[in-house]
Amino acid sequence: MSTAVIVYHSTYGHTEAQAKAVLQGVQRVEGVTGLLLHITEVEKHWDDLNGADAIIFGCPTYMGSASADFKRFMEASSKLWAEQKWKDKLAAGFTNSGSQSGDKLNTLVQLAIFAAQHGMLWVSLGMLPGNNTSAGSPGDMNRLGSYLGAMAQSNVDMGSDAVPPQSDRETAAVLGQRVAEICRRFSR
Repeated sequence: MSTAVIVYHSTYGHTEAQAKAVLQGVQRVEGVTGLLLHITEVEKHWDDLNGADAIIFGCPTYMGSASADFKRFMEASSKLWAEQKWKDKLAAGFTNSGSQSGDKLNTLVQLAIFAAQHGMLWVSLGMLPGNNTSAGSPGDMNRLGSYLGAMAQSNVDMGSDAVPPQSDRETAAVLGQRVAEICRRFSR
């Protein structure tokens, strides 16, 4: 049995909704278990992270980069970096912001570089963009056109029960499923 840990930060619940969608995608794949881990719980779960076959990182994009709380988690992992504890594990990422762009790509790049420093193998979203033709709509999956990871947009005046929209949640689920499928393939 393979394990994928989704480690995330969320202040208002929007990124948590996205993280739960990633977990649902992981759970679609037989033979792979998923663990949802908010960064406030990390101190009790370093062994789970070290034992995982894949770690999927998620955080909101604040001021064009990863949230400060997630950055603290990244820096706390430096003791594991020195021993290359996460080397050759699969990695992927997702992010959410209030704006359509919000410079979310910068956050995904930051997460990918973080994974690369740990010697991890980055898994992209693996899906073509949606909502980029006259026949497209905001209901399309990957409506924000990301390749590096899953992006979501949440109107800042709406709660996590309503946003991110279903298309962004399903895009996140596809990322979780893709990581789990590759995880299972690697475990053979």
